[in-house]
Amino acid sequence: MSAAPAANQAEGNAPKKGSKKLLIIVAVVVVVLLLAGVGAFLLMKKNMAHEEGDEGDAAAQVEEAKAPTKKKPASDAPPIFVPLDPFIVNLADRETERFAQIGINLQVDDAKVGEDMKLYMPAIRNAILLILSHKTAEELLTAEGKVKLAGEIQRGAARAMGYEIEEPEPEGDAASAEDGEAEAPAPKKRKKKKVEEYNPILQVHYANFIIQ
Repeated sequence: MSAAPAANQAEGNAPKKGSKKLLIIVAVVVVVLLLAGVGAFLLMKKNMAHEEGDEGDAAAQVEEAKAPTKKKPASDAPPIFVPLDPFIVNLADRETERFAQIGINLQVDDAKVGEDMKLYMPAIRNAILLILSHKTAEELLTAEGKVKLAGEIQRGAARAMGYEIEEPEPEGDAASAEDGEAEAPAPKKRKKKKVEEYNPILQVHYANFIIQ
């Protein structure tokens, strides 16, 4: 009689041990899956960070490639000269007939101005001829006379192209005297601040200068 209950008790304990082993196996599998998931997440995050870094470097290289290169300052640009055909003109001397043969190169600030000069060349040459024809040999033989002529040509050629250029104010006040008595100087007027004018012709260079 005692053997039967013992057998029944053994049969009742068998399923409990099996269920415990199953729970342990399930727990181990869950832990392994969790660890694998965490590892995969960390690896993915590392790869994403690496890719973002590469994309940032690539974007920086693209932006650097798009950035325009700095242009050289205008002062470093090569000068632009417009050569004019030589001028041969009779001078304003009354005592004897004198003439001048003068070659001129005009230095301009922009290549477009040089191209525009070709359209205005008849007017430019006319303005320069009028200036030269009012000069005497004595005026042109001095260095000061040549410098003064260059300024007049610079302004006259610009006016011929339509630019509004005023004559510079004379330096100092010329005192006139009659019968040995000097007139009292007029009260000086307060000078207004002159607005700087734009002249595309920077300088006048002589190629040759012959007075005969």
